[in-house]
Amino acid sequence: MTLIDGKATAARIKAEIKEEVDQMVARGERRPHLAAILVGHDGGSETYVKNKVLACEACGFQSTLIRFEDDVAEQTLLDEIARLNADDTVDGFIVQLPLPKHIDEQRVTDAIAPNKDVDGFHPVNVGRMAIGLPSFISATPLGILTLLQRYDIPTSGKKVVILGRSNIVGKPLAQLMMQKLYGNATVTVCHSRSEQLREECLSADIIIVAIGSPAFLKADMVKEGAVVIDVGTTRVPDATRKGGFRLQGDVDFEGVAPKCSFITPVPGGVGPMTICMLMQNTLKAGKREYYQ
Repeated sequence: MTLIDGKATAARIKAEIKEEVDQMVARGERRPHLAAILVGHDGGSETYVKNKVLACEACGFQSTLIRFEDDVAEQTLLDEIARLNADDTVDGFIVQLPLPKHIDEQRVTDAIAPNKDVDGFHPVNVGRMAIGLPSFISATPLGILTLLQRYDIPTSGKKVVILGRSNIVGKPLAQLMMQKLYGNATVTVCHSRSEQLREECLSADIIIVAIGSPAFLKADMVKEGAVVIDVGTTRVPDATRKGGFRLQGDVDFEGVAPKCSFITPVPGGVGPMTICMLMQNTLKAGKREYYQ
C-alpha cells in the first residue's frame, strides 16, 4: 500500500509555481494577483482565506483581502465584484463561501467574470469544462486528477466509482474522468439513492469518496489493489485530542488501507491540493491562458 501524500505534492507544485513566477518577474512581467472577498467572521472561512493568503506568498503572488461584515447588502457585494472584474491589475478573485443567508450565492457566482473565476464555479467555466474546452477547473477535482497523475496511477480504461454528486466535486470529477484528456475512464456516480452500492464499489479500480459521511467506505466494499481517494473531512469528537476532536474522512482508513494499492489520508491527502490548484488557476489567469 502506498500513501498518497497530498501535503508534500502540494509543496512541490507551489515551489514549481514560484519558480515560474520568478522567471516572469525577471522578464519584467507582473506578478499574478489574487484577490479574495471575505464576508463576516466565520471561523472556517477565516482559516481557509488565511491559508490562501499564505499560499500566495509561497508562490510569489500578490494577494489582496477584501472584508465585509455579515450585514453587507447584496448589491454592495455585487458592486465590489464588478470593480474587480474591471480591474486589470487583478488576475483572478474568489468570494469565500458560505455567504450570509440574505445573499444569493448563485447570483454572486454568476457575477464573477469567467476569465477571473479561478474557483471554477461560474456556469460558463462549468459548461466549458463539461464539453472539454479550456476553462478554470474547480480546485478539488483538479487536485484529485493531479494526485493521480503525479503518482502515475493509470486511469485510462479503468472503472472509476465516485460516491457523491455535488456540484463542487462529484459532478465535475465525473465529467473530467470520462474525458480523453484527463481520465479516459469508465465512470459510475453513486449517491444516497443508489442501489447495489457495495457491488458497484467492489467492481471499481478507483473509488473516490465525497459524500460527507465519516468512515462510510468499509473494507468489504473495496477489492484488493483498488485505489481509494478520500475527499471527506468531518470533525468527530475525540477526547484524546487537545481540541476535543479529530478529522475523519469518508473512508474507514484502518480497515480499507491494507487492501489498497494507493490511498489518500485525512488530513494530508486531497485537502492540501485544493488550495494548491487555486494557485495553479491563478498562475493561468496571470499568464492570460484562459482561452488557450
